[in-house]
Amino acid sequence: MSRRAGSADLPLHGGRVPAWLGQRMTKLGTVITQAIILHYGRDEFLRRLAHPFWFQSFGAVMGMDWHSSGITTSVLGALKRGLTPLSAELGLHVCGGRGRHSRATPDELLAVGNRTSLDGSALARTSRMIAKVDSAAVQDGFDLYLHGFIVADDGRWVVVQQGMNDGTRLARRYHWLSEDLKSFVEAPHAAIDGRNQGRIVNLTDRRAAASRIGQLDLLRDLGPDGIVREAAALTPAPPAPATAQPELPHLVMPDRHEVRPGDVILRRLHGALAAAAEAGPRDFAELLMVPGVGARTVHSLAMVAELVHGAPCRFDDPARFSLAHGGKDRQPFPVPVLVYDRTIQVMKSAVAAASLGNDEKLDAIRRLDAQARRLEQTAGGPSLDAFIAGERRRSHDYGGRSVFGHEPPPAERTSRTERAGG
Repeated sequence: MSRRAGSADLPLHGGRVPAWLGQRMTKLGTVITQAIILHYGRDEFLRRLAHPFWFQSFGAVMGMDWHSSGITTSVLGALKRGLTPLSAELGLHVCGGRGRHSRATPDELLAVGNRTSLDGSALARTSRMIAKVDSAAVQDGFDLYLHGFIVADDGRWVVVQQGMNDGTRLARRYHWLSEDLKSFVEAPHAAIDGRNQGRIVNLTDRRAAASRIGQLDLLRDLGPDGIVREAAALTPAPPAPATAQPELPHLVMPDRHEVRPGDVILRRLHGALAAAAEAGPRDFAELLMVPGVGARTVHSLAMVAELVHGAPCRFDDPARFSLAHGGKDRQPFPVPVLVYDRTIQVMKSAVAAASLGNDEKLDAIRRLDAQARRLEQTAGGPSLDAFIAGERRRSHDYGGRSVFGHEPPPAERTSRTERAGG
C-alpha cells in the first residue's frame, strides 16, 4: 500500500555544495532525524519526508539555497551519508541519489534485503515502477534524473524523485509514501511540487482509468502498427467533464535568490525571536552544558525544534527556515558557521542524553518550540529587511561564510565597497 504524497516546482540550479557546508548538513540532518524518531517514531519521519513543504524547510534550515532544486539532491545526500552508519540502530536505509546513483537504487535495495528480513526484489520492483510512473505515466515535460528511496526495517518507505525541464529551467519533485497507496497507476502520489506548465498527460489520474483500459485493449486488438494507422485518422474530441478529486500538497518556489517579506509569515519569526530572548540563554546553556549558547543560537534552535515538532500547516513558508542558518549563496545572509556548529552541538547533546533515557535536554528544545508558538500571537519584532540587514552586519562575528568565501569584518567590507564604487 503506497501513495503519491505531493510535489514541488523549483528553479533549476547547478553547482555543488561546498565541503564545509555539506559536512554540517550531514550532521544537522542526522540529529534532526534522530530527534523526530525519538519523539514520534520512524513512520512519522517518513511522513515528514513525503511532505513537500516540510522537505523544503528541512533543506532551508540546513543552509542550502532556500528555493532551488539543489535542496533535493543535498538533503538526500546528507541523509544518505549521515544515516547509513546508523542504519542498524535506526532501522532506516537510504538508497539512490542523482544520476548514476539513482540507477543503482535497485541493487542497493537488494543489498538491504540481504541484510534484513525485507524482500529486496519486491522493493527493487517498486523502485522501478515508481520511476516509470513519473517518467512515462505522467508526461509533464520533466525528465527524471534523481531517485531517492528510504526504507525502514518494517518495509515502510518513502520515495523522493526529481525531474528537470531544460527548456523552462525548472525542476519538479515528486513525493511517494508507502502508507495508504492502493495503486501505482491510479492517483498514487503523496505530493508533487511544481509550477503549472499547462496541459499535461497524467495517466495516473483517476479520470484516466478508461484511457488506461482502452490503451491495453487497442494494443491487444490492433497491435502497434494498427494503433499508428488509427491514430492518424483521429480528430480531437471534446474533453469529458472533470470530476473532483482531492488535491495533493503542491509547492511552487520563485526563480529569485532574495527572501522577500511575502515569503515569510512574520509573526512566526517574531515568536521564535521572542522565545530565544525569553528562554534565558544563560539558563539554557547551563541545562544543555554547551558553552557559547546565546540568544542567536537559541533562535536557530527554535526553528530546528519547529521542524521536529511542527504540524504540516507550519511549513507553508519554507523561506522562513533559511533565517536560521542563512544560505550558501549568501541569501538571505551568509551561513553563520559558529551558530550552526553550536546548534549541532546542542542537538547532539540532547539526542545523546535522550538515547540513554534522560529526556530533560530534548524536552527543553520541545518546550522552546511550544513557547515560540505561544509568543507569536503577541510578539513584535523587526521587519524582515531589518532582520536580514542585522544578520549581515554581524555576519563576521558569527563566522559568516558562503561560496564566495569568509565574510570580512564590517570595516573591511565597507572599505571594499567604497573602493569598488570609486
